[in-house]
Amino acid sequence: MRGGAAAVRPRGAEYNRGWCGRHPPRTGHPRMSHFKYHVFFCCNQREPGETCCNNHGATDVRGYAKDRIKALKLAGEGKVRINSAGCLDRCDQGPVLVVYPEAVWYTYVDKSDIDEIIDEHLTHGRTVERLRL
Repeated sequence: MRGGAAAVRPRGAEYNRGWCGRHPPRTGHPRMSHFKYHVFFCCNQREPGETCCNNHGATDVRGYAKDRIKALKLAGEGKVRINSAGCLDRCDQGPVLVVYPEAVWYTYVDKSDIDEIIDEHLTHGRTVERLRL
């Protein structure tokens, strides 16, 4: 036995379900996502002259979205999480963001587009087709 790991593992149903000693065994029930929506803004900054989302103010717009989600009390567990991401590899269509778990990709021009995404998709679950990639 290397490192004594086998000595701490229970021998029974938990062992058969992959219990590793750090996390509780799975119960067989599907897990709910920590957030209802997880929104990733591409905030990538490339070299001068290269197309990138941050050339369109993506970092500032992400901050605006985060502040608006907090003001609407939509932030937190079971609700919405706004994140920045590195390159999402769609900068030519940018600026871009993606909403999970649906994997809906959007582009936007200004804060009013972000307001529409928040009001329609993140609040009411309706995709904003005119901004969808």
